[in-house]
Amino acid sequence: MASYSFKLPDLGEGTVESEIVAWRVNVGDPVGADQPLVDMMTDKATIEITAPVSGTLVSVAGEPGDDIKVGAELAVFATDAEGGDTSQPAPAARKPLTSPAIRRLARESNIDLTQVQGTGTNGRIIRADIDALLKQTGTPSPDNLAATLDGTSEIKLIGVRRKIAEQMTLSARRIPHFTYVEEVDVTELEQLRRHLNGTRQENQAELTYLPFFMQALVKVVKEFPQCNAHFDDERQVITQFEPVHIGIAVQTGDGLMVPVIRHAEDLDLWQCAHELHQIAAIARSGRARREDLTGSTITITSLGALGGIVSTPLINYPEVAIIGINRTQKRQLFENNGITTRLMMNISSSFDHRIVDGHDAARAIQALKRYLEFPATIFLMG
Repeated sequence: MASYSFKLPDLGEGTVESEIVAWRVNVGDPVGADQPLVDMMTDKATIEITAPVSGTLVSVAGEPGDDIKVGAELAVFATDAEGGDTSQPAPAARKPLTSPAIRRLARESNIDLTQVQGTGTNGRIIRADIDALLKQTGTPSPDNLAATLDGTSEIKLIGVRRKIAEQMTLSARRIPHFTYVEEVDVTELEQLRRHLNGTRQENQAELTYLPFFMQALVKVVKEFPQCNAHFDDERQVITQFEPVHIGIAVQTGDGLMVPVIRHAEDLDLWQCAHELHQIAAIARSGRARREDLTGSTITITSLGALGGIVSTPLINYPEVAIIGINRTQKRQLFENNGITTRLMMNISSSFDHRIVDGHDAARAIQALKRYLEFPATIFLMG
């Protein structure tokens, strides 16, 4: 047998190190060439790395959450190839991955955890695995574990969740936020949205409010280019963009991601809807690439029906503005000497107060409000 040391390859775009997200195989497992080996993360993009050779996985360089430098040893394989380093010792047994409560249950039930096949994440032994084994052997489960709830769990902040935490901390620490809230009458917009959805073609994505917001925002930032910008606070340089690359905050199973729709100024309403559908599917499937998640110039965030009345969204650094959409609700308003019911929505948007003055921020949102309340104006040329 020969030993093969696999170094972390260059993952591109200047990456110098990458975080281990999850190992796809365990030490001691046989591995085939090109078989998924480990998921690594750069920025917010997760990259699947495959095994370079066939053999047995002898050792790994770290656990989920650990950073590995490009060119450093990532894993060692024992292969059938002749030559090479054959002095690699046999792998030591790894302590079974499980919680303290499960270890106590195993002790009380006289179960050897090294003989249990874990079905949890990364082979973690969970309560269901122990219960299944006890059921097979006809052994009753100890009652005191169920009766006593005194355990705690430590969850290491890794992967996307850690990147989100780093980005939010950076945004809150470095940007003096100014949040402006305005209510918008979206009664006419909702009627138009329903009409267009009722007449759309089968190949056209269903319209939510977001495509209308995108189309209106393209017009707004032409009037207020200081909102479609980045601020490099280390160099003290503001970069204003002619193209409008809109980040869309998407909630996924791994946390919040902000995939980017590029050149929104070149898209019509239906194309916006299609792009929204595509990027949301990519983000939620875990297939988002680095280029899918970088380069936005302004961001829209929405929690849909959970949007609440008011929010204070954090700016996606180094951008200088974020538009927050809250939920719609019917309200009775006094209008034309009578009471009328209108569909209302609050917009909660935050700005970098160093770059966008409060007066200009208010004017920008008022412009957005006018487009949304008279949606036909969104589609006028100029």
